[in-house]
Amino acid sequence: MKLLAKASAIFDRVIDFLVFLACLLLMFAVVMVGLDVALRYFLGRPIIWAVEITEYSLLYIAFLGAAWLLKKEGHVRVDVVLNLLNPRNQTLVNIITSILGAMVCLVIAWYGAEITWDHFVRGVPSIQLLHTPRFLILMIIPIGSFLLFIQFLRRTYGYLGERQRAKVVQGSQKLNR
Repeated sequence: MKLLAKASAIFDRVIDFLVFLACLLLMFAVVMVGLDVALRYFLGRPIIWAVEITEYSLLYIAFLGAAWLLKKEGHVRVDVVLNLLNPRNQTLVNIITSILGAMVCLVIAWYGAEITWDHFVRGVPSIQLLHTPRFLILMIIPIGSFLLFIQFLRRTYGYLGERQRAKVVQGSQKLNR
């Protein structure tokens, strides 16, 4: 159990660091777009690579921050339906959706890794201005999806523990009657 707690703490630090990188990328993108607009408007000389780098940054921002956002329960939920259920069934729905989310993320990570590796082996460049190797653009998809897969597993584990604790409390209440 100590090993699991230590691995969990390390994982938390990793996703905290990655969301920090995502924030830096977001600030960079905002500055680049603002600078590009200002230079285009006032001097008629835009930064020709700014849009391309900003596009890549937006992809990285999404995948760097996804696992952290799930940890904070910040992803979109349909609370209208969930709130109609009793707490026990809410936990069951959360377990099911967490398992489904984990499976989807694992599939995306797997195929994303295959495609990224294929682009790396073939040396496929992007077709835009900078001719960035395509695998560098794509590699964040399997990495971010795998981290999100792990976070969904952690979430599932947490909800299973919550359900088990609820059963124990419910059982002790029956004994007290």
